[in-house]
Amino acid sequence: MKLIGSAASPFVRKVRVVMAEKRLDYQFIIEDVWSATTTISSANPLGKVPWLVMEGREAWFDSRVIVEDLATLSPVGKLIPQQSRERAEVKTWEALADGVMDAGVLCRLEATWGGRADGERSEAWMDRQRGKIVAGIAAMAKGLGEKPFCSGIHLSLSDIAVGCALGWIGFRFPEIEWRTAHPNLDRLHEKLLLRPSFAETKP
Repeated sequence: MKLIGSAASPFVRKVRVVMAEKRLDYQFIIEDVWSATTTISSANPLGKVPWLVMEGREAWFDSRVIVEDLATLSPVGKLIPQQSRERAEVKTWEALADGVMDAGVLCRLEATWGGRADGERSEAWMDRQRGKIVAGIAAMAKGLGEKPFCSGIHLSLSDIAVGCALGWIGFRFPEIEWRTAHPNLDRLHEKLLLRPSFAETKP
């Protein structure tokens, strides 16, 4: 298997953590989707990473699609429940975490994209995205409560998605003080960083 993506992308990291937890061997290939020479659109018309290539199969894109498929490749580390109610809970956590990351990416692009002059950047738009980040993280903290993991007593895709979101927000938006505001999320994040899958994929 080949995983094409950016080492800083939280969506790519989510896939890498799942692959590590499932003990799947793969080759990681760095791709800059903003480069003039990128070929990512040949596999994903949206021009985004991650992109997973498996021998004898079509390439997959979108982290949610990829991790869903990876969950079936190995019995090690059951990260997505089979039962419908528990499965829906895990996928809802993933959607929440992805939404926080989406808002962060939109905010960062507005602030840093080279195709726009400083006077053209919208503070109102960036404030709106920051508001989504803060609200999303608050919802994570409320949902976690005092549980050891987001979806109960075992690690699942819920925790992987949340951990990747929190790690990336801390990396790109250090001014958002989620650790102080939500100590339960800080404890979860620190616990996740003890796992090799998280420690070895820090952005």
